[in-house]
Amino acid sequence: MSERFYITTAIDYVNQKPHLGTAYEKIGADCMARYKRLAGFDVRFLMGNDEHSTNVEREAIARGLDPLEYCRAMSEEFRAAWKALDISYDDFIHTTEERHVRSVRELFERIHRNGYIYKGKYEGFYCESCEEFIVEKDLVDGLCPRHKLAPKIIREENWFFALSRFQEPLLRHFGEHPDFVRPQIRRNEVMNVITGGLEDVSISRAGKTWGIPLPIDASHVIYVWFDALTNYISALGFGGGDPALFDRYWPADVHVIGKDITRFHCIIWPAMLMAGGVEPPRSVFAHGFISLGGEKMSKTRGNVVDPVRMAGAFGSDALRYLLLREVPFDRDGDISDEVFLGRYNADLANDVGNLLSRTVAMVSKYLGGSVDAGPPGDGGWFGGELASALESYRAHMDRMEFSRALGAYWAVIQRANRFIEERRPWDIAKDPARRGELEETFRELLAALRTTGVVLAPFMPGKMRELLGALGAERLTLADLPEAAVGASGLAPRSPLFPRIKPEDAGRIAG
Repeated sequence: MSERFYITTAIDYVNQKPHLGTAYEKIGADCMARYKRLAGFDVRFLMGNDEHSTNVEREAIARGLDPLEYCRAMSEEFRAAWKALDISYDDFIHTTEERHVRSVRELFERIHRNGYIYKGKYEGFYCESCEEFIVEKDLVDGLCPRHKLAPKIIREENWFFALSRFQEPLLRHFGEHPDFVRPQIRRNEVMNVITGGLEDVSISRAGKTWGIPLPIDASHVIYVWFDALTNYISALGFGGGDPALFDRYWPADVHVIGKDITRFHCIIWPAMLMAGGVEPPRSVFAHGFISLGGEKMSKTRGNVVDPVRMAGAFGSDALRYLLLREVPFDRDGDISDEVFLGRYNADLANDVGNLLSRTVAMVSKYLGGSVDAGPPGDGGWFGGELASALESYRAHMDRMEFSRALGAYWAVIQRANRFIEERRPWDIAKDPARRGELEETFRELLAALRTTGVVLAPFMPGKMRELLGALGAERLTLADLPEAAVGASGLAPRSPLFPRIKPEDAGRIAG
């Protein structure tokens, strides 16, 4: 049986449409899932929507809709966005589904039976925008540090989770699993929070109806974050669904999240699982944020970017590539029209597109569209540079360093373009006696192109299917690389894989 790989993204509030920040996370996770599939793994990729939120309920009421009706309508919008971006999830969970409700109740009851839940009074600050209780020391000038809004003062009798009892277990877990939180800067931040002392957290809200009632107190609903985090196991049938599915894929190999929700995923979530007798996930990867032209994207600034509109302008594959190439996944990054257009034309239209067009056109013109199968040749760069680039590419991809993986491999594409100028196949083709040399030259180029089609497939699945299809190499995987023998037949001139975008076509990103 293939080694399995379970990857998840954060589930999204449905009180607003998907934006470029949420799309960036999903594209990165999808890239990793596709890479693992190409590497032969049995992959399970989960996404979903977070629906038991006061903000969601408020938005539904404002639109005159029942909350569940509103959530189902918004689910269609989210699914349409992910389809437009070619996101290949295997399951999509809604926190209003019965399978999820069952799992939340089961985990709650296990934690309660184990003595980690008690009733107490809460008095403190609560940010309605992020639906989070905030301790006073974390406020910035009296405001929520995330939303810059004044929190409400809440006085309630709630049910609490004894998070403080997991300080030492969490420290041991971090010590035994140095890659539990990535990148290192996020691990350091989380460790500082843990070593600074953990407080018990409220896990219920009184007097609410939109949410999952507590199994032990129907007058309370389960706090949205306790509810939401459980999706990672509810989608695997935890608590009465499909035990075989849960046993097959849990623990998750990686939760992909934004850097602003590390406290929930790296502290509260593993503590909840420990309290319920469930193994924690293997790792959490907290990606950075995207800014536009040096400014943080926000509704008030009017620069929130619609990823579906961008995909319509640049093409889904180009957008996926440009985001993951330009913004390293482990840190913040900035985008702009000028940067996107420049990289599109240089990397995609010139480097990849021209390499394919020129190679196919010359094989068609000089060899009737066919190259006999054989070793790629002795061009020197193939055996050394390509093998080295593949090794570096895989090492970076395994660490979700997408921009670095692309940079490490791009030397092959650029080298192949220079190889054409060095070999000058148009001159070789003039001498019939040099046909063997001509075919050897094109085998070198075909090897580079076929490898490129596989390596870039996680980033640009549609365009790389097109590229490999043009070469008759649709079934290649990473296990086939580097190839021992390369050939082709039926090659014919084709339209550009990536048509150039003119400078006057700028202004596509925002607005």
